[in-house]
Amino acid sequence: MTISLNRKKDSVNVDSPFAIPTFSKMIINHLNEFIDNDYNDLVLVCIGTDRSTGDCLGPLVGYKLTKLLKNYSKVHILGTLDEPVHAKNLDDKIKMINNKYDKPFIIAIDASLGSLERIGYVTVANGPLKPGTGVNKDLPNIGDIHITGVVNLGGFMEYVILQNTRLSTVMRIANVIANSVSYSIWKISKKEKQPV
Repeated sequence: MTISLNRKKDSVNVDSPFAIPTFSKMIINHLNEFIDNDYNDLVLVCIGTDRSTGDCLGPLVGYKLTKLLKNYSKVHILGTLDEPVHAKNLDDKIKMINNKYDKPFIIAIDASLGSLERIGYVTVANGPLKPGTGVNKDLPNIGDIHITGVVNLGGFMEYVILQNTRLSTVMRIANVIANSVSYSIWKISKKEKQPV
């Protein structure tokens, strides 16, 4: 669970008929604005745990992206259903990213809680997110930009709410995020390969 620390953000409801193309365009705009030529690796950090329905958004997205982005040598995915990135290993994963990858640009992906009318919305925003804030955990900030999906209602009994979140809601959000990120990376990489 996360709270974003951002200035510029864009969001869309996953049940909108044009959710994937709309969210893809938002991600592309953020990448074009905030990514620069100094980065060499793109690292997607999908935060959450497979042990809680409401908090499995990140690992589900990571699982989907490993299949969708397997042909990109400079794109790396951390946080899947088999190997989640969560509160207990986030510090170690951040150290590993800084040691292993050359000038990484990090996109952090996490579930969030929000108001009733925002359930099902996905957001892309510049700057890092603060994972764990929704459940009162003090974890390090992560991400050059970040993506969140509102999976359920926030404000009270967060752990109970997370355990009782509908998997269908999380799956719809995961599908939109994974397909939008995949398309955005394909579009950006295609543009970079064009001769100047």
